[in-house]
Amino acid sequence: QVRLVESGGGSVQAGGSLRLSCAASGYTYSTYCMGWFRQAPGKEREGVASIDDDGNTSYADFVKGRFTISQDNAKNTLYLQMNSLKPGGTAMYYCAAGEGALESIATMLSLDATSFEYWGQGILVTVSS
Repeated sequence: QVRLVESGGGSVQAGGSLRLSCAASGYTYSTYCMGWFRQAPGKEREGVASIDDDGNTSYADFVKGRFTISQDNAKNTLYLQMNSLKPGGTAMYYCAAGEGALESIATMLSLDATSFEYWGQGILVTVSS
């Protein structure tokens, strides 16, 4: 059974940094994609960043140059380094994962949330001005 557990959230002032982690267990697929999504109060869930098993990455325009997604395969952990945080970054952040053929991986890499099969419980990030 695949389990994703996020950690590292909290409160930070605008301009500050946080690093989110997502520990994955029960995940043994060789072709996969993992991603970070967020949902602010009263808003729809949106994709933030994704990474596949080859290390290809994709970012939403609103985080390019500020956020970095990475993975440590030895630790089965996904990371999201968030720098220069803005008040609009206040949201629940979710880790997601999925596997499949190359076409499925490409869809997940494009931050299509419906293509991800597994989700974490989410972790709150609050950015104050």
